[in-house]
Amino acid sequence: MVERYLEFCLRLGRHVDGLVDAYYGPSEIKERVDAEELRTPAALVEDARSLLRESNDRWLHAQLVGLETVVRKLAGEKIQYEDEVERCYGIRPAWVPEESFEAVHRELEAALPGNGSLAERYQAWREGEPLAGDVLARVYDDLLADFRARTEALFGLPEGESVEVEYVSDEPWSAFNYYQGSLRSRIAVNTDSPLTPDVVLTLAAHEAYPGHHAEHAWKEQFQVREHGRLEETALMVGTPSSLVSEGIASLASEILLGDEEERVLAEHVADTGVRYDPELSHTVKEASRPIAYVGGNVALLIHTRGASQEEAIDYSMRWGLRSRKRAEQSVRFITDPLWRSYVTTYTAGYDLCREFVDGDPARFKRLLREQLIPADLS
Repeated sequence: MVERYLEFCLRLGRHVDGLVDAYYGPSEIKERVDAEELRTPAALVEDARSLLRESNDRWLHAQLVGLETVVRKLAGEKIQYEDEVERCYGIRPAWVPEESFEAVHRELEAALPGNGSLAERYQAWREGEPLAGDVLARVYDDLLADFRARTEALFGLPEGESVEVEYVSDEPWSAFNYYQGSLRSRIAVNTDSPLTPDVVLTLAAHEAYPGHHAEHAWKEQFQVREHGRLEETALMVGTPSSLVSEGIASLASEILLGDEEERVLAEHVADTGVRYDPELSHTVKEASRPIAYVGGNVALLIHTRGASQEEAIDYSMRWGLRSRKRAEQSVRFITDPLWRSYVTTYTAGYDLCREFVDGDPARFKRLLREQLIPADLS
Protein backbone atom coordinates (compact mmCIF):
# COMPACT_ATOMS: atom_id res chain seq x y z
CA MET A 1 0.00 0.00 0.00
CA VAL A 2 2.73 2.47 0.97
CA GLU A 3 4.81 1.64 -2.09
CA ARG A 4 1.76 2.25 -4.32
CA TYR A 5 1.17 5.55 -2.52
CA LEU A 6 4.75 6.68 -3.17
CA GLU A 7 4.46 5.63 -6.82
CA PHE A 8 1.24 7.63 -7.11
CA CYS A 9 2.86 10.73 -5.55
CA LEU A 10 5.80 10.58 -7.95
CA ARG A 11 3.61 9.89 -10.99
CA LEU A 12 1.40 12.85 -10.16
CA GLY A 13 4.48 14.97 -9.54
CA ARG A 14 5.60 14.39 -13.12
CA HIS A 15 2.47 16.29 -14.22
CA VAL A 16 2.50 19.10 -11.62
CA ASP A 17 5.79 20.89 -11.13
CA GLY A 18 6.38 21.68 -7.46
CA LEU A 19 3.77 19.26 -6.11
CA VAL A 20 6.49 16.97 -4.71
CA ASP A 21 8.20 19.32 -2.28
CA ALA A 22 10.79 16.65 -1.46
CA TYR A 23 11.32 12.92 -1.90
CA TYR A 24 13.90 10.94 0.03
CA GLY A 25 12.36 7.49 -0.12
CA PRO A 26 13.67 4.35 -1.85
CA SER A 27 15.58 5.40 -4.96
CA GLU A 28 14.42 2.34 -6.90
CA ILE A 29 10.80 3.54 -6.70
CA LYS A 30 11.69 6.93 -8.18
CA GLU A 31 13.89 5.36 -10.86
CA ARG A 32 11.08 3.02 -11.85
CA VAL A 33 8.49 5.82 -12.03
CA ASP A 34 10.84 8.13 -13.96
CA ALA A 35 11.40 5.39 -16.54
CA GLU A 36 7.68 4.78 -17.13
CA GLU A 37 5.55 6.33 -19.82
CA LEU A 38 3.64 9.32 -18.45
CA ARG A 39 0.42 8.08 -16.88
CA THR A 40 -2.68 10.00 -17.98
CA PRO A 41 -4.57 12.18 -15.50
CA ALA A 42 -7.68 10.03 -15.97
CA ALA A 43 -5.71 6.91 -15.04
CA LEU A 44 -4.24 8.70 -12.01
CA VAL A 45 -7.77 9.62 -10.85
CA GLU A 46 -8.60 5.92 -10.84
CA ASP A 47 -5.37 5.15 -9.01
CA ALA A 48 -6.24 7.70 -6.32
CA ARG A 49 -9.74 6.31 -5.87
CA SER A 50 -8.41 2.76 -5.62
CA LEU A 51 -5.91 3.80 -2.94
CA LEU A 52 -8.63 5.67 -1.03
CA ARG A 53 -10.89 2.61 -1.01
CA GLU A 54 -8.11 0.46 0.41
CA SER A 55 -6.63 2.93 2.88
CA ASN A 56 -7.42 2.34 6.55
CA ASP A 57 -4.79 4.72 7.93
CA ARG A 58 -6.18 8.11 9.03
CA TRP A 59 -3.14 10.21 8.07
CA LEU A 60 -2.60 8.48 4.75
CA HIS A 61 -6.31 8.73 3.91
CA ALA A 62 -6.27 12.50 4.51
CA GLN A 63 -3.21 12.85 2.27
CA LEU A 64 -4.93 10.87 -0.48
CA VAL A 65 -8.10 13.00 -0.30
CA GLY A 66 -5.94 16.06 -1.00
CA LEU A 67 -4.00 14.43 -3.83
CA GLU A 68 -7.16 13.00 -5.38
CA THR A 69 -8.49 16.58 -5.47
CA VAL A 70 -5.32 17.77 -7.23
CA VAL A 71 -5.51 15.03 -9.86
CA ARG A 72 -9.24 15.54 -10.47
CA LYS A 73 -8.49 19.19 -11.25
CA LEU A 74 -5.61 18.07 -13.47
CA ALA A 75 -8.06 15.84 -15.35
CA GLY A 76 -10.27 18.87 -16.04
CA GLU A 77 -12.88 18.62 -13.30
CA LYS A 78 -14.16 21.94 -11.92
CA ILE A 79 -14.08 21.98 -8.12
CA GLN A 80 -15.53 24.84 -6.13
CA TYR A 81 -12.76 26.79 -4.39
CA GLU A 82 -13.87 26.28 -0.78
CA ASP A 83 -14.30 22.55 -1.46
CA GLU A 84 -10.82 22.40 -2.98
CA VAL A 85 -9.24 24.04 0.06
CA GLU A 86 -11.14 21.83 2.49
CA ARG A 87 -10.29 18.61 0.67
CA CYS A 88 -6.63 19.49 0.18
CA TYR A 89 -5.88 21.05 3.56
CA GLY A 90 -8.57 19.88 5.97
CA ILE A 91 -10.03 23.32 6.75
CA ARG A 92 -12.72 25.39 5.06
CA PRO A 93 -11.76 29.01 4.31
CA ALA A 94 -13.91 31.78 5.72
CA TRP A 95 -14.13 35.50 4.99
CA VAL A 96 -12.53 37.76 7.61
CA PRO A 97 -14.56 40.97 8.13
CA GLU A 98 -12.75 44.18 7.22
CA GLU A 99 -13.51 45.56 10.69
CA SER A 100 -10.55 43.55 12.01
CA PHE A 101 -8.27 45.23 9.45
CA GLU A 102 -9.71 48.65 10.31
CA ALA A 103 -8.76 48.03 13.94
CA VAL A 104 -5.22 47.19 12.86
CA HIS A 105 -4.99 50.40 10.87
CA ARG A 106 -6.08 52.46 13.89
CA GLU A 107 -3.40 50.84 16.09
CA LEU A 108 -0.72 51.34 13.45
CA GLU A 109 -1.69 54.99 12.99
CA ALA A 110 -0.79 55.50 16.64
CA ALA A 111 2.37 53.35 16.53
CA LEU A 112 3.76 54.84 13.31
CA PRO A 113 3.23 58.62 13.37
CA GLY A 114 4.76 60.82 10.71
CA ASN A 115 4.29 62.05 7.17
CA GLY A 116 2.81 60.12 4.29
CA SER A 117 -0.03 57.61 4.17
CA LEU A 118 -0.28 54.79 6.69
CA ALA A 119 0.66 52.32 3.94
CA GLU A 120 3.82 54.30 3.17
CA ARG A 121 4.77 54.51 6.84
CA TYR A 122 4.09 50.80 7.39
CA GLN A 123 6.11 49.82 4.31
CA ALA A 124 8.97 52.06 5.47
CA TRP A 125 8.98 50.25 8.83
CA ARG A 126 8.60 46.82 7.22
CA GLU A 127 11.40 47.31 4.70
CA GLY A 128 13.45 49.72 6.85
CA GLU A 129 17.19 49.24 6.78
CA PRO A 130 17.85 45.77 5.43
CA LEU A 131 20.76 43.53 6.27
CA ALA A 132 22.83 42.70 3.21
CA GLY A 133 26.00 40.99 2.01
CA ASP A 134 28.43 39.62 4.58
CA VAL A 135 26.49 41.24 7.43
CA LEU A 136 23.32 39.39 6.39
CA ALA A 137 25.18 36.07 6.19
CA ARG A 138 26.81 36.59 9.58
CA VAL A 139 23.56 37.53 11.35
CA TYR A 140 21.62 34.70 9.71
CA ASP A 141 24.31 32.14 10.58
CA ASP A 142 24.49 33.43 14.16
CA LEU A 143 20.71 33.23 14.53
CA LEU A 144 20.73 29.66 13.19
CA ALA A 145 23.39 28.65 15.72
CA ASP A 146 21.48 30.33 18.55
CA PHE A 147 18.11 28.86 17.51
CA ARG A 148 19.61 25.40 17.01
CA ALA A 149 20.92 25.42 20.58
CA ARG A 150 17.57 26.62 21.94
CA THR A 151 15.68 24.02 19.87
CA GLU A 152 17.99 21.27 21.11
CA ALA A 153 17.36 22.33 24.71
CA LEU A 154 13.56 22.61 24.36
CA PHE A 155 12.64 19.81 21.95
CA GLY A 156 15.79 17.83 21.24
CA LEU A 157 17.14 17.21 17.74
CA PRO A 158 18.04 13.98 15.93
CA GLU A 159 21.74 13.21 16.06
CA GLY A 160 23.49 14.13 12.81
CA GLU A 161 20.96 16.70 11.50
CA SER A 162 22.41 19.67 9.63
CA VAL A 163 21.51 22.77 7.63
CA GLU A 164 23.33 24.33 4.69
CA VAL A 165 22.54 27.93 3.66
CA GLU A 166 22.94 29.53 0.23
CA TYR A 167 22.15 33.07 -0.88
CA VAL A 168 20.26 33.40 -4.16
CA SER A 169 18.44 35.96 -6.28
CA ASP A 170 15.59 36.17 -8.80
CA GLU A 171 13.15 34.05 -6.80
CA PRO A 172 9.50 34.78 -5.87
CA TRP A 173 9.99 33.97 -2.16
CA SER A 174 12.16 35.32 0.68
CA ALA A 175 13.55 31.91 1.65
CA PHE A 176 12.90 28.24 0.92
CA ASN A 177 13.74 24.97 2.66
CA TYR A 178 14.83 22.16 0.35
CA TYR A 179 14.79 19.05 2.48
CA GLN A 180 17.41 16.59 1.24
CA GLY A 181 16.77 13.55 3.41
CA SER A 182 19.45 12.03 5.67
CA LEU A 183 18.42 14.70 8.24
CA ARG A 184 19.77 17.50 6.00
CA SER A 185 18.24 20.70 4.64
CA ARG A 186 19.46 23.23 2.13
CA ILE A 187 17.99 26.67 2.85
CA ALA A 188 18.01 29.26 0.08
CA VAL A 189 17.75 32.91 1.15
CA ASN A 190 16.70 35.40 -1.53
CA THR A 191 18.84 38.53 -1.34
CA ASP A 192 16.52 40.42 -3.73
CA SER A 193 14.01 40.88 -0.90
CA PRO A 194 14.53 43.61 1.72
CA LEU A 195 15.74 41.45 4.61
CA THR A 196 15.27 43.59 7.71
CA PRO A 197 16.24 42.19 11.13
CA ASP A 198 12.67 41.08 11.91
CA VAL A 199 12.42 39.24 8.59
CA VAL A 200 15.79 37.54 9.04
CA LEU A 201 14.81 36.28 12.50
CA THR A 202 11.50 34.95 11.18
CA LEU A 203 13.23 33.16 8.30
CA ALA A 204 15.77 31.52 10.59
CA ALA A 205 13.06 30.11 12.83
CA HIS A 206 10.54 29.36 10.07
CA GLU A 207 12.84 27.55 7.65
CA ALA A 208 15.23 25.91 10.12
CA TYR A 209 14.96 25.80 13.92
CA PRO A 210 12.40 24.86 15.17
CA GLY A 211 10.49 25.17 11.88
CA HIS A 212 10.62 23.21 8.63
CA HIS A 213 14.06 21.64 9.03
CA ALA A 214 13.48 20.54 12.62
CA GLU A 215 10.10 19.05 11.67
CA HIS A 216 11.35 17.16 8.61
CA ALA A 217 14.44 15.87 10.42
CA TRP A 218 12.42 14.70 13.41
CA LYS A 219 9.83 12.97 11.21
CA GLU A 220 12.54 11.27 9.19
CA GLN A 221 14.14 10.05 12.42
CA PHE A 222 10.99 9.13 14.35
CA GLN A 223 8.52 8.10 11.64
CA VAL A 224 10.80 6.67 8.94
CA ARG A 225 13.89 5.34 10.72
CA GLU A 226 12.32 4.22 13.99
CA HIS A 227 8.84 3.18 12.82
CA GLY A 228 9.37 2.38 9.13
CA ARG A 229 6.67 4.74 7.83
CA LEU A 230 8.01 5.32 4.34
CA GLU A 231 4.97 7.36 3.28
CA GLU A 232 6.60 10.25 5.19
CA THR A 233 9.43 10.33 2.60
CA ALA A 234 7.24 12.09 0.02
CA LEU A 235 6.56 15.67 1.15
CA MET A 236 3.52 16.71 -0.87
CA VAL A 237 1.92 20.09 -1.52
CA GLY A 238 -1.87 19.97 -1.69
CA THR A 239 -2.21 17.84 1.44
CA PRO A 240 -3.09 18.36 5.12
CA SER A 241 0.52 17.70 6.16
CA SER A 242 1.45 20.94 4.33
CA LEU A 243 -0.95 22.93 6.49
CA VAL A 244 0.43 21.40 9.69
CA SER A 245 3.98 22.05 8.47
CA GLU A 246 3.28 25.72 7.75
CA GLY A 247 1.56 26.03 11.11
CA ILE A 248 4.65 24.65 12.85
CA ALA A 249 6.93 27.02 10.95
CA SER A 250 4.69 30.05 11.53
CA LEU A 251 4.61 29.34 15.26
CA ALA A 252 8.34 28.58 15.43
CA SER A 253 9.81 31.89 16.64
CA GLU A 254 6.96 32.46 19.09
CA ILE A 255 7.29 29.08 20.82
CA LEU A 256 11.09 29.31 20.83
CA LEU A 257 11.53 32.89 22.10
CA GLY A 258 8.18 34.07 23.48
CA ASP A 259 8.36 37.65 24.75
CA GLU A 260 12.15 37.63 24.36
CA GLU A 261 12.06 37.75 20.54
CA GLU A 262 12.91 41.42 20.11
CA ARG A 263 15.54 41.43 22.88
CA VAL A 264 17.30 38.42 21.36
CA LEU A 265 17.23 40.00 17.92
CA ALA A 266 18.58 43.31 19.24
CA GLU A 267 21.61 41.46 20.63
CA HIS A 268 22.30 39.81 17.28
CA VAL A 269 22.17 43.05 15.27
CA ALA A 270 23.77 45.38 17.84
CA ASP A 271 27.07 45.68 15.97
CA THR A 272 25.76 45.72 12.40
CA GLY A 273 25.13 49.45 12.03
CA VAL A 274 21.49 48.73 11.12
CA ARG A 275 19.02 50.64 13.26
CA TYR A 276 16.58 48.43 15.15
CA ASP A 277 14.03 49.56 17.72
CA PRO A 278 12.87 46.47 19.67
CA GLU A 279 9.98 48.23 21.42
CA LEU A 280 8.57 49.65 18.20
CA SER A 281 9.07 46.31 16.46
CA HIS A 282 7.12 44.48 19.16
CA THR A 283 4.28 47.00 19.06
CA VAL A 284 3.94 46.98 15.27
CA LYS A 285 4.19 43.20 14.91
CA GLU A 286 1.58 42.55 17.58
CA ALA A 287 -0.78 45.15 16.11
CA SER A 288 -0.40 43.97 12.52
CA ARG A 289 -0.92 40.20 13.02
CA PRO A 290 -4.47 40.23 11.54
CA ILE A 291 -3.10 41.66 8.28
CA ALA A 292 -1.95 38.11 7.47
CA TYR A 293 -5.60 37.19 6.86
CA VAL A 294 -5.92 39.65 3.97
CA GLY A 295 -4.45 37.05 1.60
CA GLY A 296 -7.25 34.59 2.36
CA ASN A 297 -9.84 37.25 1.57
CA VAL A 298 -8.06 38.07 -1.70
CA ALA A 299 -8.24 34.40 -2.69
CA LEU A 300 -11.97 34.29 -1.95
CA LEU A 301 -12.49 37.54 -3.86
CA ILE A 302 -10.89 36.06 -6.96
CA HIS A 303 -12.06 32.47 -6.79
CA THR A 304 -15.57 32.76 -5.35
CA ARG A 305 -16.68 36.37 -5.87
CA GLY A 306 -15.39 36.85 -9.39
CA ALA A 307 -13.15 39.84 -8.68
CA SER A 308 -10.67 40.88 -11.35
CA GLN A 309 -6.95 40.78 -10.70
CA GLU A 310 -6.89 44.58 -10.55
CA GLU A 311 -9.66 44.59 -7.93
CA ALA A 312 -7.76 41.97 -5.95
CA ILE A 313 -4.54 44.00 -6.12
CA ASP A 314 -6.37 47.11 -4.92
CA TYR A 315 -7.90 45.17 -2.02
CA SER A 316 -4.50 43.78 -1.02
CA MET A 317 -2.94 47.24 -1.13
CA ARG A 318 -5.76 48.88 0.83
CA TRP A 319 -6.26 46.39 3.64
CA GLY A 320 -2.84 44.74 3.70
CA LEU A 321 -0.98 48.07 3.45
CA ARG A 322 1.15 46.53 0.70
CA SER A 323 3.04 48.24 -2.08
CA ARG A 324 1.72 47.57 -5.55
CA LYS A 325 4.69 45.29 -6.26
CA ARG A 326 4.02 43.13 -3.21
CA ALA A 327 0.29 43.07 -3.92
CA GLU A 328 0.93 41.92 -7.49
CA GLN A 329 3.26 39.16 -6.24
CA SER A 330 0.60 38.01 -3.79
CA VAL A 331 -2.08 37.89 -6.48
CA ARG A 332 0.21 35.94 -8.82
CA PHE A 333 0.70 33.37 -6.08
CA ILE A 334 -3.04 33.19 -5.36
CA THR A 335 -3.92 32.71 -9.03
CA ASP A 336 -1.35 29.97 -9.67
CA PRO A 337 -3.22 26.65 -10.22
CA LEU A 338 -1.10 24.77 -7.67
CA TRP A 339 -0.69 27.47 -5.04
CA ARG A 340 -4.09 29.18 -5.14
CA SER A 341 -5.42 27.19 -2.19
CA TYR A 342 -2.07 27.06 -0.34
CA VAL A 343 -2.44 30.65 0.88
CA THR A 344 -4.81 29.35 3.57
CA THR A 345 -2.15 27.13 5.15
CA TYR A 346 -0.21 29.98 6.75
CA THR A 347 -2.99 31.53 8.84
CA ALA A 348 -5.13 28.43 9.37
CA GLY A 349 -2.05 26.34 10.17
CA TYR A 350 -0.80 28.94 12.65
CA ASP A 351 -4.19 29.20 14.36
CA LEU A 352 -4.61 25.42 14.70
CA CYS A 353 -1.05 24.76 15.87
CA ARG A 354 -1.04 27.67 18.31
CA GLU A 355 -4.32 26.49 19.85
CA PHE A 356 -3.04 22.90 20.04
CA VAL A 357 0.31 23.82 21.61
CA ASP A 358 -1.09 26.46 24.00
CA GLY A 359 2.44 27.46 25.00
CA ASP A 360 3.49 23.91 25.97
CA PRO A 361 6.86 22.83 24.45
CA ALA A 362 5.91 19.16 24.90
CA ARG A 363 2.90 19.62 22.64
CA PHE A 364 5.03 21.46 20.07
CA LYS A 365 7.40 18.48 20.10
CA ARG A 366 4.42 16.27 19.28
CA LEU A 367 3.83 18.42 16.19
CA LEU A 368 7.47 17.94 15.17
CA ARG A 369 7.40 14.15 15.54
CA GLU A 370 3.87 12.82 15.04
CA GLN A 371 1.73 12.43 11.92
CA LEU A 372 -1.17 14.71 12.89
CA ILE A 373 -3.91 16.05 10.63
CA PRO A 374 -5.83 19.34 11.11
CA ALA A 375 -8.78 17.52 12.69
CA ASP A 376 -6.43 16.34 15.46
CA LEU A 377 -5.51 19.91 16.37
CA SER A 378 -8.93 21.43 16.94
